[in-house]
Amino acid sequence: MAPSSASSADILPRRGGRGLLIVALGACAVIALCAIAFWRFIETLPPLDLTQAELRSTVVLDREGRLLRPFATADGRWRLPVTAPQIDPRYLAMLTAYEDRRFASHPGIDPAATLRAAWQWLTAGRIVSGGSTLSMQVARLVEPRSERSLRAKLRQMVRAVQLERRFGKDGVLDLYLALAPYGGPVEGLRAASLAYFGREPARLSFAESALLVALPQAPEARRPDRFPQAARRARDRVLAIAVAQGVITAAEAQAARAEPVPASRKSFPMLAAHAAEAAHAADPAARVLRLTLDGRLQASLETLATERAAAVGPGISAAILALDNRTGAVLAQVGSPGYLDASRSGAIDMTGAIRSPGSALKPFIYALAFETGLAHPETQLDDRPVRFTGYAPENFDLGYQGTVTARRALQLSLNVPAVDLLEVVGPARFIARLRAAGARIELPRDTAPGLPVALGGLGITLTDLARLFSGLARQGLVPNLTRRLGEAPVEMTAEARITEGVAAWYVADSLRGAPPPENALPNRIAYKTGTSYGYRDALAVGFDRRVTIAVWVGRPDGNAVPGLVGRVAAAPILFDAFARFGGEPDPVPMPREALVTTTAGLPPPLRHIRRDIPKTLSAAWGAALQIAYPPDGARIDLGLSEPDSVPFASPDQKASLALKALGGVPPLTWMIDGLPVAGGPRRQSAWEPEGAGFARISVMDATGASDSVMVRIE
Repeated sequence: MAPSSASSADILPRRGGRGLLIVALGACAVIALCAIAFWRFIETLPPLDLTQAELRSTVVLDREGRLLRPFATADGRWRLPVTAPQIDPRYLAMLTAYEDRRFASHPGIDPAATLRAAWQWLTAGRIVSGGSTLSMQVARLVEPRSERSLRAKLRQMVRAVQLERRFGKDGVLDLYLALAPYGGPVEGLRAASLAYFGREPARLSFAESALLVALPQAPEARRPDRFPQAARRARDRVLAIAVAQGVITAAEAQAARAEPVPASRKSFPMLAAHAAEAAHAADPAARVLRLTLDGRLQASLETLATERAAAVGPGISAAILALDNRTGAVLAQVGSPGYLDASRSGAIDMTGAIRSPGSALKPFIYALAFETGLAHPETQLDDRPVRFTGYAPENFDLGYQGTVTARRALQLSLNVPAVDLLEVVGPARFIARLRAAGARIELPRDTAPGLPVALGGLGITLTDLARLFSGLARQGLVPNLTRRLGEAPVEMTAEARITEGVAAWYVADSLRGAPPPENALPNRIAYKTGTSYGYRDALAVGFDRRVTIAVWVGRPDGNAVPGLVGRVAAAPILFDAFARFGGEPDPVPMPREALVTTTAGLPPPLRHIRRDIPKTLSAAWGAALQIAYPPDGARIDLGLSEPDSVPFASPDQKASLALKALGGVPPLTWMIDGLPVAGGPRRQSAWEPEGAGFARISVMDATGASDSVMVRIE
């Protein structure tokens, strides 16, 4: 019996080994079949389509990259662009601790979490936990599926690996931050942070970070604006796990739990709404629009406009425009006190509306007179009752100053001297100069330019008004505005001048001495106000070397507002806006060619506009005054561009340009860029230029008639 028993013992292990081998072979066959099936399943999947996932809201940013205004996507979602480096690190630490502790090491699928989920499924007979990684969640967001099945889970696993191979860990994390749902149309962490906390996610508290980690798990059921208690419970669970994982301390979690949960959604930023709208309309395909605006200045001036418009009365709007005089960049554009304020027609951008400027264009009448040699800031003008062919202007206060200098007349915004100068300059010539400088000028229908344009009898936008005044700070050169960051300003030409450099400084220096509004310091900025006929528009425009700011106050519908005066309603806003711009005002520098003197020191024809010689005397004397030489637009080679080839014999001898005039009533006064030329009041004179460049040559006769040409000296 003993041998028989030993033989049975030897046989049993052999049978057990054979069974294990069969089981192993069977398992391998099952695994192979599963692998083949899984491979065929992968082959049935279409290529990964990221078209919808890559859609982002258009964001409008200021010059420093600060958010001014976002726009929803075409299907109404708020999905703002963001990347991990722009997120508070505490949020990222909580996210991985709560959602995917091994995110940094797995290939898109976490084997341990997958086996745990499979075991729970087998023992419970249903899916208890999905074992999802962040990469698998991104796969679900990229290809949304409502079903919860094994096939759907396998699809997510495949897509997770594909996403990791294509984008890497950083790219997958960025996709999660952009696509995670937070309730309603809010998607992505940046949109959620702005919607629930009103700020960017670069700095978040522990409580805020925990809430934003918890919401994507059940975004509709945990929306804090609808279900604050559910949101609080979910947040506190995240805090507890963060403590268990060592991300935060128990004390920090306790303090975070004491913070309230936001009970409502906040509005998205809407700074510079009109400028952002225009930029988006001009380039709807762009996802990031960088403007030249300064976000902090924009916000401050919007608050200023809102407060002052409300103080004036119901239905009143206000607009503010700030320009960088050096570059022509728009630094702030406040089109109304509130884009959504229907009571003030807030959707209308009043910086681009055609309105009457009142007296705000007077400085350019004086500039034209200074440029052509008709007047100087110290020229004496008459401010007394006068009638011009059916037109009898009166001053705003109905009083008269008598004889005043042009400087004082401009500072006090006297009407009669301005109309008097315009009659000499010519209304048509004045309007032509404004239009040549790029300003859109609207005249009453079927009317020719007349003397009333001096007091606001035309239409112009606040933007063009600001550009013209910026030209006074730029030696007469009107800037082309840039609104998009990186735009190259168009090179200015001679046709874009509003006046010559010396004349521009004469006006700027005069306006700097204009009486300031109440509670403002004098001699700070050069500025001019305007009040349109019927008290419909109040304007103020000011500038220094750095910046030009223009302000408009009134009703968008054009109705009158009793007592609405530029000096009272708009000027205080202007001075406050300059204070908010910051820094000390920088006066426009004086050109070396400027003639600083008294009335007595001027050449006799410039001391006053003569009225003792009839206007018809020129015709009776002979032909109209005109410059015979040099001709307008001439390029004259005096050898100044090449010092080694100076065409005169002695080194002490200087090149001179002959000047010759025909017609007119002597004595004549020759002027170069607004400065008298030595040589006497003759029809022929000579000028010795100091260097090459452009020069405006003017001549004026005893009646005030004048002629000018522009030449280039080489």
